[in-house]
Amino acid sequence: MKKIEEVTLLYEISKALNEHLELKKSLYKVLSILSDSMNMIRGTITLLNPLRNEISIEVAHGLSKTAIERVKYKLGEGITGRVIETGKSVAIPKISEEPLFLDRTDSRRIKQEFSYFCVPIKKGNQIIGALSADRPYVNNYSLNNGTELLTVVATMVARHVINLENIRLEKERLRNENRRLKRELENKYRINNIIGNSNKMREVFQMITQVSKSNATVLIRGESGTGKELVANSIHYNSNRAKSPFVKMNCAALPANLIESELFGHEKGAFTGAIRQKPGKFEMANKGTIFLDEIGSITPDVQVNLLRVLQEREFERIGGHKTIRTDVRVVAATNKNLENAVEDDSFRGDLYYRLNVFPIYMPPLRERKTDILMLADHFLEKYANENSKDIRRFSTPAIDMLMDYHWPGNVRELENCIERAVLLCEEGVIHSYHLPPTLQTGRESDTLPDLSLDEAIASLEREMIIDALKNTRGNITQSAKILKATVRKVAYKAKKYGIEYFHYR
Repeated sequence: MKKIEEVTLLYEISKALNEHLELKKSLYKVLSILSDSMNMIRGTITLLNPLRNEISIEVAHGLSKTAIERVKYKLGEGITGRVIETGKSVAIPKISEEPLFLDRTDSRRIKQEFSYFCVPIKKGNQIIGALSADRPYVNNYSLNNGTELLTVVATMVARHVINLENIRLEKERLRNENRRLKRELENKYRINNIIGNSNKMREVFQMITQVSKSNATVLIRGESGTGKELVANSIHYNSNRAKSPFVKMNCAALPANLIESELFGHEKGAFTGAIRQKPGKFEMANKGTIFLDEIGSITPDVQVNLLRVLQEREFERIGGHKTIRTDVRVVAATNKNLENAVEDDSFRGDLYYRLNVFPIYMPPLRERKTDILMLADHFLEKYANENSKDIRRFSTPAIDMLMDYHWPGNVRELENCIERAVLLCEEGVIHSYHLPPTLQTGRESDTLPDLSLDEAIASLEREMIIDALKNTRGNITQSAKILKATVRKVAYKAKKYGIEYFHYR
């Protein structure tokens, strides 16, 4: 074969290997090209199963399907087995004169003389298979040239097998990661992972349990920061749709003219900038759940289309004529008074009644005071771990401040407050001075008792001495070192505030 023809052949094989991500399709194409270019009558690509030391035909040209499925070789058996065992190529001028040739495929009964080539397929230093071919015997055909050509092809095949194996492993890794993340989400949004032990939160837990397994539309009511999205997550991941998509959309985060496109999608050219077809959230959430946050902010036009989806379970993309059916459970949330919105005609009454099938009210933090410390401890542990800090508790004045504050931003404000305190704290205890100024000041909000400056200083001194004695188990000398004061001064202050050392031993 001329050099130009060889280059063309190798180019065609390279193109065939890169054309398909499916191994067998690529290999069949390679054998087909070899058949056309080097007059190959039969060809096989065999792969070794290292666990069983068994060699099987992966793909073949010129063999029956029965032969491909039936024929197996042991390592070292026949020419193919020996090539894979030794890693050395074999070229036989005349098959009829080779005693090692087994003809397991029973494909050479025709009384015609063939030359046979078999080269190893290597993955680094490991032999993973063999490429074999036979062609009609020609007296002046160079066996070396045929062997070299097949060796190059075998190298290309090996690289392709390695690439596909890497792709398969990466896909498997991504599948495992996807499964792991789904399990984490399911664990994270279990009902018992929502923190709260107050009577009002127990009512919320009971309602989540009752509605999760159904397909009922849920409307979550409550002030901003109370955890409405957490409840929506819990409803989905505890429902029969937990394995299906959970799609979220904040209706207040987008301009009015884009909400409809986001919800229902659009066709290419439906409006300026619609350069391609785009599926909407309802299509993406098919068989699963869609969470519409801030539902009270949508415009009347969108309300009409949303009502249709809730009633008929169907819609059209913007600019489209095809009716799309969808099986979606709707969970909505709002911090607005929808009843007032219905009265002033800014929200459709029929849509309100469609959404309000199963309402769940999330109480503000000021109405669940008994949950404040539980939530604060949870956030303290979370952010202490994230920032690698050994902070274990709140001081008594800090607890009093947390309990006395009215928390207009609810749980979200509490979480931000504790995160800030953890970042500021360089000790094992969060004190009142680590908390934000909004908690430390303001008689208007009744966050602090009416103390004089001397009383406030005395309270802080007493708190710091008690904390030091707790950390040293009542050792006055070690406590003085922690407080960066003399033993005499600490002892005097302890006596002044009625603190007994032995209480902490």
